[in-house]
Amino acid sequence: MTGSLRRGIAAVAIVAATACSDPGPSSYVGSAACASCHAAETAAWQGSHHDLAMQEAGDSTVLGDFSGVEFAYFGRKSRFFRDGQRFLVRTEDAEGRDRDFEVTHTFGVTPLQQYLVPFPGGRMQALPVAWDARPAEVGGQRWYHLYPEEPIVAGDPLHWTGPFQNWNTMCAACHSTGLRKNYDAATDSFATTWKEIDVACEACHGPGSRHVAWAEASDSTRWPARGALSSRDLGLEVDLDRPSEFVVDASTGSARPLRSRPGDPRIDVCAACHSRRSERVDGPAPGAPYHDAFRLSRLDEGLYFADGQIEDEVYVYGSFLQSRMHAAGVVCADCHDTHSLRLRAPGNAVCARCHLPDRFDVREHHGHDPGQAGGLCVSCHMPSRTYMGVDPRLDHSLRVPRPGLAARIGAPDVCTGCHPDRGPEWAVQAVRSWGYDAESPHYGDVIAAGRAGLPGAEAGLAALAADSTASDLVRATAFDLLGRYPGRTAFDALRAAAADPSIPVRLAAVEGLQFADLPTRASVLLGVLDDPSDAVRSAAGRLLAGLEASAIDAKTAARLDRAIESYVAAELAMAERPEARQNVALVRQAQGRLDEAEAGYRDAIRLGPWFTPGYANLADLLRSRGDAAGAQAVLRQGIERAADPAPLHHALGLLLARGGRLPEAIDALRAAVTAAPGRVDFAYVLGVALNESGDANGALDVLREAHERFPRDTNLLQALATISRDAGRREEAIRWAERLADLLGPGGGAQALLYELRK
Repeated sequence: MTGSLRRGIAAVAIVAATACSDPGPSSYVGSAACASCHAAETAAWQGSHHDLAMQEAGDSTVLGDFSGVEFAYFGRKSRFFRDGQRFLVRTEDAEGRDRDFEVTHTFGVTPLQQYLVPFPGGRMQALPVAWDARPAEVGGQRWYHLYPEEPIVAGDPLHWTGPFQNWNTMCAACHSTGLRKNYDAATDSFATTWKEIDVACEACHGPGSRHVAWAEASDSTRWPARGALSSRDLGLEVDLDRPSEFVVDASTGSARPLRSRPGDPRIDVCAACHSRRSERVDGPAPGAPYHDAFRLSRLDEGLYFADGQIEDEVYVYGSFLQSRMHAAGVVCADCHDTHSLRLRAPGNAVCARCHLPDRFDVREHHGHDPGQAGGLCVSCHMPSRTYMGVDPRLDHSLRVPRPGLAARIGAPDVCTGCHPDRGPEWAVQAVRSWGYDAESPHYGDVIAAGRAGLPGAEAGLAALAADSTASDLVRATAFDLLGRYPGRTAFDALRAAAADPSIPVRLAAVEGLQFADLPTRASVLLGVLDDPSDAVRSAAGRLLAGLEASAIDAKTAARLDRAIESYVAAELAMAERPEARQNVALVRQAQGRLDEAEAGYRDAIRLGPWFTPGYANLADLLRSRGDAAGAQAVLRQGIERAADPAPLHHALGLLLARGGRLPEAIDALRAAVTAAPGRVDFAYVLGVALNESGDANGALDVLREAHERFPRDTNLLQALATISRDAGRREEAIRWAERLADLLGPGGGAQALLYELRK
């Protein structure tokens, strides 16, 4: 029996004594109250990753070696030891000084275990040195650092004492039951609470008091007729008892659903934790509509490769949404036992539940001998990436290998991943030899083009965004990228999608309209203020925050105000984060509430001295209020403190240029290019500034160097052509203009320049 179950035993008697009375609002009763009737489910759950997600530190829960061993990391040592029943670590604090800290809780169990240390202000911080819980024969049973290749020093936001290792914000909600973060913005402190320390029954099924009251008051002879009772009849908050119904189609060898199940809560309840997302409310109820409670990350660069394969740690849901399995109605519980979390069958047998093995588990299908690694379904369809040093995670997009696509867009290829001595052309030919199309169109090409900002990519993005056969997440990503292409194609597509049936698509379409001016936004988004999704309404409110109340009728103004305040409330659910304070400040600035905006930007900087956008936006606000000196001081402070000073060098250069201090401006703009050579816009502005200062040669040098890195950037080519022309370098100007014309095509606007140069 686990500790949480023992602690809940007393609750059973209390619940039983009051079960026949009106149960009132549903409340948490603890897993012990469930165990008395659901013994099999409880037994399966005990010892699972959910049960052991978080525990109080003790002899039976701490797996790491606290016998006085030391671990070295870039010259700094951490020592793990005990003082009686206390588990201690001597390591560096937020100022870089060695101190003793007590570990009060464990976090996770396998393949690694982390340790939590209490800090002032109700914070708990996760140590960066974790215990590798794998067996010693595979390299485990050792201390190791989660960032082994980079020295994370005190003051860095990734330092273990900083915000990105804060349990209250980053971890707590998904490792405990009934958690409330309870952040107090006025004191910058937490009073975080939970109902159970681990992920227990009510984390998924919801508060159980009504269900326990029903069970105590009901005649047990009625229970076999459960199918005739609704979840509400049973007092259940979340309806998770929806057995999947599939039939195998003999013509394909695969199962198909007998009926569609839109909005299945069995996915939403898992996705609440198994997704890369941000919270819109503090402590959303189990089974709450996902998109009202969370904002799901799209297929963003750095999180996913352009074809949707996992890159960073994205926690399954975003991958699964792209899959054919999801489109067919498969849910998490079809493959995973929801209590033990184990697969419902070992190896390929779990896939054989829906895919006939005599059709798929044969060499003719996968080109490998059955039983070998290459014959495992997951080897080709669910390749893994390792996170946190020792934790391989399977890609749940269940995609078909496409070695040709991978080679084109720089994504991983499972074939050459297992056969590193072979090249992509070999892999393409191998796939073709099995009778599969290795080169069919894929959204990865479209997303890669959109990410690169290639001319003409907006047509492909608009087509992908409108493709009802594509997954909602893919379409939302296409709309997101389409917003980078201001113009009629983008606007028409985004406007049409504001009425799409999918919440993620509507949300992306609304946010994509950010490029339009306020009147153009209003022509579309005022109608969105009645959207059934709060997430969509609030996004529209953010983009219309600058609209004058006098420009609309009183009822519309009231709806807009509600949408804006809903957006603000959703942001303040993460008020401990500088990004949230800045986002609220941006809205207040758009509303003309400049004092509130300035205070919000300063709060963002206070919470995150490393947070670059806070300095940039505060400086811009001060400049707009006529305080150029204050703006300059803020930018210089940010250059000294921010994690990414390049944008601040750039902003300082623009500010100095506006003030007529061009030589100083050029120095600042050059510093921005040096700090961020991957920012083509920084190089472009520096080139233009050098040209305006009379240094055409210097301008051309900067622009040519940038063109080597960004050969398809049309702004660079336009500047190279016109500056070369003005400097009397006609032949060079023609060469640049020809390249520009090739990229833009016949109607792209470069023909007039080329005609002028050739006269």
